[in-house]
Amino acid sequence: MLAEVPSATLLGVEGHRVLVEVHVGQGLPGFTVVGLPDASCREARDRVRAAVLSSKLKWPDTRITVNLAPTHVRKVGSGLDLAIAMALLGASKQLNPEALKGLMFLGELGLNGTLRPILGILPLVDSLSAGRVVVPAENLAEARLVRPDARGVRTLSELVSALRAEEPWPDPPVRESTSSPADAYCDLAEVQGHPVARRALEVAATGGHHVLMVGPPGSGKTMLAERLPGLLADLDARGAMDVSRVHSAAGLLRVHNGLLTRPPFRSPHHTASLVALIGGGSTLLRPGEVSLASGGVLFLDELGEFPAAHLDALRQPLESGIIRVARANANVTLPARFILVAATNPCPCGVGQWGECRCTPGQIARYGRRLSSPLLDRFDIRLAIDPPEAAMVFASQRKGESSMEVRTRVERARIRAQERGVSSNRELRGEALEKFAPLSDQGRRLLRSRLETGSLSMRGAQRTRAVALTLRDLEDTGGPITTDDLEGALLLRGEEQQIGVLA
Repeated sequence: MLAEVPSATLLGVEGHRVLVEVHVGQGLPGFTVVGLPDASCREARDRVRAAVLSSKLKWPDTRITVNLAPTHVRKVGSGLDLAIAMALLGASKQLNPEALKGLMFLGELGLNGTLRPILGILPLVDSLSAGRVVVPAENLAEARLVRPDARGVRTLSELVSALRAEEPWPDPPVRESTSSPADAYCDLAEVQGHPVARRALEVAATGGHHVLMVGPPGSGKTMLAERLPGLLADLDARGAMDVSRVHSAAGLLRVHNGLLTRPPFRSPHHTASLVALIGGGSTLLRPGEVSLASGGVLFLDELGEFPAAHLDALRQPLESGIIRVARANANVTLPARFILVAATNPCPCGVGQWGECRCTPGQIARYGRRLSSPLLDRFDIRLAIDPPEAAMVFASQRKGESSMEVRTRVERARIRAQERGVSSNRELRGEALEKFAPLSDQGRRLLRSRLETGSLSMRGAQRTRAVALTLRDLEDTGGPITTDDLEGALLLRGEEQQIGVLA
């Protein structure tokens, strides 16, 4: 007898439909899984057998062949356990094949017949076509984000009883969403002083520009970076779904039980491996920190302590907004459109030009070589963060603008970028930049002189132009980009000063 049950497998952050075919026929007792399964998928033989027997169902003492179609797609993980078990019960006539029609199954089986949650339920369910999806009870809230008619079950025996019409379909409780509100982020009003840095964060949030901050320890670099997500607007419907798919594939969405509506903030430690930062792996191809930060902010504290190879791996996604991971058996594309905020000390001792530096010229040179020129060129905003004055720290002063006030201006300015067909000005390239950010004659001469002297690369000139356009959007003014706009952008880019590792 042959039975077929639809299911799905996860590659990167995308689900791929899989048809589970089970044939129960004559021959020596055995269980074979074909169709390019990985090790955990092949181990379904033992999990399914134990779960079937623990649920007081019969295990056929015949030849069992499981085919996972299509055979050219690698099947990973344990999410096909439930589909294999249901197809097996249908092929062995323990379930009426008619009862399985129109149903799709996802879930891992425990040896005692319980259903355990799996990673990536959101993209997996989204990849399945018409029909009703059955998932573990703990995945039900996530599955109903895209399929409100999804069903959740706790055990294999509970599911079999429902399919045999012996018991009604279970209706497990679903926890309410716990997505973070905008005011859950740190407030910019808590930052004392740093007027230029505060303005730079507003520009970065508006135009999606990457920021590098250089300064001694305790100057406020981390404090400033942690407040950037609070300046960003809520994600729209499409952005919330894209961000939630990535977090679902990483197993992080179940914490919220709802779509992520706020931009994420990720801050990996400098000891993180290259795969943890970029994504990939040998089989599962999971998203890394750059993908988890997509739609939000990636903060790299102590940038100079990251391995040079890790930092240079960021160069391509900073431009394209995606990561292409290629392996022998699979190729996946992961999202990586984020605002990069980096903080570093000016030298190994951390003092630099702000005090009596104890580093030798050789130590400073080695420290600076970790940050390549192509990587530094991708930072549109580069700031020297001075330590706060003692009088300012201990004095009772009026707080500056709150994150809510700044976010209102950012949202209003971003509307102008959306009218240009992009989400932020940093995405403008070539003809689009020429169309929406035309230069005045004096502005064109200024950029040309910078290119001729080598103080700006062609990429740097375009990014300076985009920052100038962002400044115009915040001021709500139109017309060609003037020298004043460009000089403001160059000031934020740090072209007028040589600081620490940028020297």
